[in-house]
Amino acid sequence: MSEKKRLCYIHTMGCQMNVHDSEQMAVLLKRHGGYDQTDDVEQADLVIVNTCSVREKAEQKAHSFIGRMRKLKRENPDMIVGVAGCLAQQWGELFIKRSPHLDFVCGTHNFHRIAEIVDRTQRTSRPVIETDFHKSVRSIGVYAPPQPGTVHAFVTIMQGCNNFCSYCIVPYLRGREESRDWRDIVNEVTTLADDGVKEVTLLGQNVNSYGQTLDDDVNFSRLIGYIHDIKGIERIRFTTSHPKDLSDGLIDCFHGLPKLCEHIHLPVQAGSNRILKRMNRGYTVEEYMRKVEKLHERCHGISVTSDIIVGFPGETEEDFQKTIDLMEKVRFDNTFSFQYSDRPGIASVGYAEKVPMEVKKRRLVVLQSRQKEITLEKNQAAEGAVVDVLVDGVSKNSARDVTGRTRTNRIVNFEGDISLIGQVIDVKITTAYMHSLRGVAVPGGRFHNVG
Repeated sequence: MSEKKRLCYIHTMGCQMNVHDSEQMAVLLKRHGGYDQTDDVEQADLVIVNTCSVREKAEQKAHSFIGRMRKLKRENPDMIVGVAGCLAQQWGELFIKRSPHLDFVCGTHNFHRIAEIVDRTQRTSRPVIETDFHKSVRSIGVYAPPQPGTVHAFVTIMQGCNNFCSYCIVPYLRGREESRDWRDIVNEVTTLADDGVKEVTLLGQNVNSYGQTLDDDVNFSRLIGYIHDIKGIERIRFTTSHPKDLSDGLIDCFHGLPKLCEHIHLPVQAGSNRILKRMNRGYTVEEYMRKVEKLHERCHGISVTSDIIVGFPGETEEDFQKTIDLMEKVRFDNTFSFQYSDRPGIASVGYAEKVPMEVKKRRLVVLQSRQKEITLEKNQAAEGAVVDVLVDGVSKNSARDVTGRTRTNRIVNFEGDISLIGQVIDVKITTAYMHSLRGVAVPGGRFHNVG
């Protein structure tokens, strides 16, 4: 009689880096612990909550999910429940005091030890807490093999941040910047291409500063050039970029490297120089605008998305209006916007002139409403155009449709079957919605396997 499989459920919260961290933990748990992944948390022998602490809402969601695990733990005492990621790094042993049903806490520098941590928990029946920082983040290069048919994959090129924006806790939870050797990155992307991946997204808290901790002269622009030469890779994306470190060389890559998609996420955070200075962002509105203008000059039709915080301490109505004015000038394709919230350990906790909650809510509604209008207008401008769509799966809305993304990172759904997955299709856009586009494959148009 065969031994029952051990199942692991990983609940991922937050950014794309967290998604990839979860993929890497899953690989390590399979390799060293024999755990297979499951989508059914109630069937799991091991549950890991991979957390994010950048926003207060993300923290609240994490605690809510962890609280729900208490009932499952009572019903199945052998179930192991642990927390990982930034919130685990921040709270440490306090997590166990708040949620005694937790079996372990795994910080951001200890993902490589996840199987060992789980094993120690089982052997000792005592909570395990691992939140020490190490000289090097050993999990950064763990290869996560893609599932069969996977078109897109994430590749971490660096971790940590040296910027210390006054509202951000990331440098304290992820540590200082560490860049991977470019040869290791190229080897990983080559392996992904051999496994059928067509598109990669390069990840880092600030990819623009890649290479600064290395001994050679390979910067981010050169790294993209090396990846561009890898056979089988058809599209390259990256996130996230810090505006102050966006170089002319990287901007030129959008013009000179056809595989680099025409999309950049460039968080501005605010449209007031006074607020940007208080945020310790290291650039002015004028400098940001000049870089956006250069991007448009070098890459016609590039999609620019951004992050914006409303209600930062000291933000006046005039400051907020300057943010709206900047939005009108840039006309972002989309923005991720948030109300400012105090996070333990950040510099701005001590700032005076806190903006009242009702004011923050009102400003966020105004900003998001205007952004929705701009996003819809931009999407509607694509109606009638023929665009390249890399098909990556079946649409969630209809089994008769497939879905993919344009080079400018817009979702497109159109009628087709699974044989199209992994192919680039010429699609004529017929209808624009707020969050996606609808189209039809062009008869006689491009219809080929990009591999």
